[in-house]
Amino acid sequence: MIYEDLFQELQTAGVRYLVVGGVAVLLHGFVRTTADLDLMVALDSDNLAIFLDLMKRRGYKPKVPVSIEEFADPKKRQSWIVEKGMKVFSLIHPQKLQELIDVFVDEPIPFAEAYHRREKVKIGASEVSVIGAEDLITLKKKSGRPQDLEDIRALESFFKEKKRV
Repeated sequence: MIYEDLFQELQTAGVRYLVVGGVAVLLHGFVRTTADLDLMVALDSDNLAIFLDLMKRRGYKPKVPVSIEEFADPKKRQSWIVEKGMKVFSLIHPQKLQELIDVFVDEPIPFAEAYHRREKVKIGASEVSVIGAEDLITLKKKSGRPQDLEDIRALESFFKEKKRV
Protein backbone atom coordinates (compact mmCIF):
# COMPACT_ATOMS: atom_id res chain seq x y z
CA MET A 1 0.00 0.00 0.00
CA ILE A 2 1.25 3.44 -0.98
CA TYR A 3 0.98 4.92 2.55
CA GLU A 4 2.39 1.93 4.47
CA ASP A 5 5.56 3.74 5.59
CA LEU A 6 3.49 6.76 6.70
CA PHE A 7 1.25 4.51 8.80
CA GLN A 8 4.36 3.01 10.42
CA GLU A 9 5.70 6.47 11.30
CA LEU A 10 2.34 7.63 12.66
CA GLN A 11 2.23 4.56 14.90
CA THR A 12 5.83 4.97 16.05
CA ALA A 13 5.26 8.66 16.85
CA GLY A 14 2.07 7.87 18.79
CA VAL A 15 -0.13 10.13 16.67
CA ARG A 16 -3.86 9.71 17.34
CA TYR A 17 -5.52 9.60 13.96
CA LEU A 18 -8.23 7.80 12.01
CA VAL A 19 -8.16 6.80 8.37
CA VAL A 20 -11.48 7.90 6.87
CA GLY A 21 -12.77 8.28 3.31
CA GLY A 22 -11.97 6.01 0.39
CA VAL A 23 -8.96 4.32 1.98
CA ALA A 24 -11.13 3.46 5.01
CA VAL A 25 -13.67 1.90 2.65
CA LEU A 26 -10.84 -0.15 1.12
CA LEU A 27 -9.58 -1.22 4.55
CA HIS A 28 -13.11 -2.34 5.46
CA GLY A 29 -12.87 -4.78 2.57
CA PHE A 30 -14.22 -3.04 -0.53
CA VAL A 31 -12.46 -2.57 -3.82
CA ARG A 32 -12.62 1.12 -4.59
CA THR A 33 -10.42 3.51 -6.51
CA THR A 34 -9.04 6.41 -4.53
CA ALA A 35 -5.94 8.53 -4.88
CA ASP A 36 -5.95 10.46 -1.64
CA LEU A 37 -5.69 9.58 2.03
CA ASP A 38 -8.30 11.23 4.26
CA LEU A 39 -7.45 11.57 7.94
CA MET A 40 -9.12 12.79 11.09
CA VAL A 41 -6.41 13.74 13.56
CA ALA A 42 -6.92 14.54 17.24
CA LEU A 43 -6.76 18.33 17.23
CA ASP A 44 -5.17 18.85 20.64
CA SER A 45 -1.94 20.86 20.48
CA ASP A 46 0.41 18.04 21.54
CA ASN A 47 -0.93 15.54 19.00
CA LEU A 48 -1.00 18.13 16.22
CA ALA A 49 2.58 19.19 16.95
CA ILE A 50 3.78 15.60 16.56
CA PHE A 51 1.68 15.02 13.43
CA LEU A 52 2.70 18.26 11.69
CA ASP A 53 6.38 17.79 12.54
CA LEU A 54 6.26 14.27 11.10
CA MET A 55 4.55 15.45 7.92
CA LYS A 56 7.01 18.30 7.51
CA ARG A 57 9.99 15.96 7.99
CA ARG A 58 8.51 13.66 5.33
CA GLY A 59 8.44 16.59 2.89
CA TYR A 60 4.70 17.31 2.81
CA LYS A 61 3.57 20.87 2.25
CA PRO A 62 0.15 22.54 2.32
CA LYS A 63 -1.57 22.68 -1.06
CA VAL A 64 -2.69 26.23 -0.23
CA PRO A 65 -0.16 29.05 0.31
CA VAL A 66 0.13 28.87 4.12
CA SER A 67 2.72 27.33 6.41
CA ILE A 68 2.11 23.82 7.70
CA GLU A 69 2.39 25.17 11.26
CA GLU A 70 -0.70 27.36 10.78
CA PHE A 71 -2.86 24.24 10.90
CA ALA A 72 -2.06 23.96 14.63
CA ASP A 73 -3.80 27.26 15.36
CA PRO A 74 -7.49 26.64 16.24
CA LYS A 75 -8.42 30.26 15.43
CA LYS A 76 -6.81 29.97 12.02
CA ARG A 77 -8.63 26.70 11.29
CA GLN A 78 -11.92 28.29 12.35
CA SER A 79 -11.34 31.26 10.05
CA TRP A 80 -10.61 28.88 7.14
CA ILE A 81 -13.91 27.12 7.84
CA VAL A 82 -15.95 30.33 8.12
CA GLU A 83 -14.27 32.46 5.46
CA LYS A 84 -13.28 29.85 2.89
CA GLY A 85 -15.65 26.96 3.56
CA MET A 86 -12.64 24.71 4.12
CA LYS A 87 -13.39 21.16 5.24
CA VAL A 88 -9.94 19.60 4.79
CA PHE A 89 -6.36 20.83 4.88
CA SER A 90 -4.60 19.23 1.92
CA LEU A 91 -0.97 18.20 2.11
CA ILE A 92 1.03 17.37 -0.99
CA HIS A 93 4.50 15.99 -1.56
CA PRO A 94 6.41 17.76 -4.35
CA GLN A 95 8.23 14.56 -5.39
CA LYS A 96 5.28 12.19 -4.88
CA LEU A 97 2.41 13.90 -6.64
CA GLN A 98 0.24 10.78 -6.37
CA GLU A 99 0.25 11.23 -2.58
CA LEU A 100 -2.40 13.69 -1.42
CA ILE A 101 -3.36 13.74 2.24
CA ASP A 102 -6.53 15.54 3.33
CA VAL A 103 -6.81 16.28 7.05
CA PHE A 104 -10.16 17.42 8.47
CA VAL A 105 -9.92 20.96 9.87
CA ASP A 106 -12.54 20.20 12.51
CA GLU A 107 -14.30 17.16 13.93
CA PRO A 108 -17.22 16.21 11.69
CA ILE A 109 -17.99 13.62 14.38
CA PRO A 110 -16.52 13.60 17.92
CA PHE A 111 -12.96 12.33 17.46
CA ALA A 112 -12.49 10.83 20.94
CA GLU A 113 -15.62 8.69 20.61
CA ALA A 114 -14.78 7.58 17.06
CA TYR A 115 -11.19 6.82 18.11
CA HIS A 116 -12.48 4.63 20.93
CA ARG A 117 -14.60 2.69 18.40
CA ARG A 118 -11.88 2.50 15.74
CA GLU A 119 -10.78 -0.69 14.07
CA LYS A 120 -7.12 -1.61 13.94
CA VAL A 121 -6.04 -3.03 10.60
CA LYS A 122 -2.66 -4.68 10.19
CA ILE A 123 -0.72 -3.41 7.18
CA GLY A 124 2.83 -4.66 7.04
CA ALA A 125 4.36 -4.03 10.45
CA SER A 126 1.82 -1.33 11.30
CA GLU A 127 -1.50 -1.27 13.09
CA VAL A 128 -3.55 1.31 11.22
CA SER A 129 -6.33 3.16 13.04
CA VAL A 130 -9.37 3.03 10.77
CA ILE A 131 -12.69 4.68 11.53
CA GLY A 132 -15.31 2.11 12.55
CA ALA A 133 -17.89 1.11 9.95
CA GLU A 134 -20.85 2.85 11.61
CA ASP A 135 -18.87 6.06 12.09
CA LEU A 136 -17.68 5.86 8.48
CA ILE A 137 -21.27 5.58 7.29
CA THR A 138 -22.27 8.55 9.49
CA LEU A 139 -19.40 10.61 8.09
CA LYS A 140 -20.30 9.73 4.51
CA LYS A 141 -23.97 10.58 5.10
CA LYS A 142 -22.88 14.04 6.27
CA SER A 143 -20.92 14.54 3.07
CA GLY A 144 -23.67 13.40 0.73
CA ARG A 145 -21.48 13.34 -2.41
CA PRO A 146 -22.42 10.76 -5.07
CA GLN A 147 -19.33 8.59 -4.36
CA ASP A 148 -20.11 8.70 -0.64
CA LEU A 149 -23.71 7.63 -1.24
CA GLU A 150 -22.43 4.73 -3.33
CA ASP A 151 -19.99 3.80 -0.54
CA ILE A 152 -22.83 3.89 2.01
CA ARG A 153 -24.94 1.47 -0.03
CA ALA A 154 -22.00 -0.91 -0.39
CA LEU A 155 -21.04 -0.70 3.30
CA GLU A 156 -24.61 -1.15 4.55
CA SER A 157 -25.18 -4.10 2.21
CA PHE A 158 -21.89 -5.72 3.26
CA PHE A 159 -22.53 -5.36 6.98
CA LYS A 160 -26.13 -6.50 6.65
CA GLU A 161 -24.86 -9.65 4.88
CA LYS A 162 -22.07 -10.08 7.44
CA LYS A 163 -24.59 -10.09 10.33
CA ARG A 164 -26.45 -12.99 8.71
CA VAL A 165 -23.36 -15.20 8.73
